[in-house]
Amino acid sequence: MIRVLVADDHAAIRAGLVMILGGADGIEVVGEAGDGAEAVRVATRLEPDVVLMDIRMPGVDGIEATRQLSGVCEVLVLTTFDLDEYVHGALRAGAAGFLLKSVEAPALVDAVRQVAAGDGVLAPSVTRRVMREFASAAPRSRPAGLDSLTDREVDVLRCLGEGLSNHQIGRRLHIGETTVKTHVSRVLTKLDLRSRVQAAIVAQEAGLFSGGSARP
Repeated sequence: MIRVLVADDHAAIRAGLVMILGGADGIEVVGEAGDGAEAVRVATRLEPDVVLMDIRMPGVDGIEATRQLSGVCEVLVLTTFDLDEYVHGALRAGAAGFLLKSVEAPALVDAVRQVAAGDGVLAPSVTRRVMREFASAAPRSRPAGLDSLTDREVDVLRCLGEGLSNHQIGRRLHIGETTVKTHVSRVLTKLDLRSRVQAAIVAQEAGLFSGGSARP
């Protein structure tokens, strides 16, 4: 059972999200929060698998709440505002995904399941913009810790940069999903990252796609 906390400052929106998620097989809504500070308090106490997090909330906003929940649970941002500052802020704070509130109910449920399984999820419009930014950005210096990765961990990091799911990584590298999760966890630890989406950003910034070798 996937345990979810819904954080949004609009009670009507929370009620709708609770109804959608609560009616899905294998998902249980264990709590609600009306602002970021409450989301942190409740999530720290209940330890849900996923927090569905709004960004614009009074007091502590969703980005800061996401940062504070690093290591506690996965955060899937769900917002009305498709702004670059929110996208980049949420992903760098450690969000595992970023969706718009225009998303259809089945896609939202599927996104929660993917995030709970350890995969990252981005709205299509967000993915295109993030990729365009990477394509136009000048190459950056090698991230600290990159040299500590094994060849296999670099392979996994490269796959994360391509946006592959754990299942897809396993098929590409001919390893089991449990092994993939172990490698992803080690990559995040060695690079001091909060989420696989951050790892994808690092992979892109490090230019891990210029050749086919295990190391850049």
